[in-house]
Amino acid sequence: MAYTVHQAKTHFSRLLKEAEAGQEVIVLRGKKPVAKIVPINEPPTHKRHLAGAYRGLIHWEDGALDPMTDEELAESGFDALLDGVLVPPPAK
Repeated sequence: MAYTVHQAKTHFSRLLKEAEAGQEVIVLRGKKPVAKIVPINEPPTHKRHLAGAYRGLIHWEDGALDPMTDEELAESGFDALLDGVLVPPPAK
């Protein structure tokens, strides 16, 4: 069905019901079609964005997130960070 802008504004709920029923609704400005209201069949699902989607796929060593010692920073090329003691050496 086709409706003018005024009709579409006045009967917007009815137009949405028509679209939900599978009908294509055209909105006209004068005699020129300017918009189309169509039903959404399926909402998009992106499993890669869901929380826990990578569970069991990513592994790291237990100490991977521990702070680095000064020696480890120097070995990794971060000697510029060694102006002072950032991480005290581990207690023995």
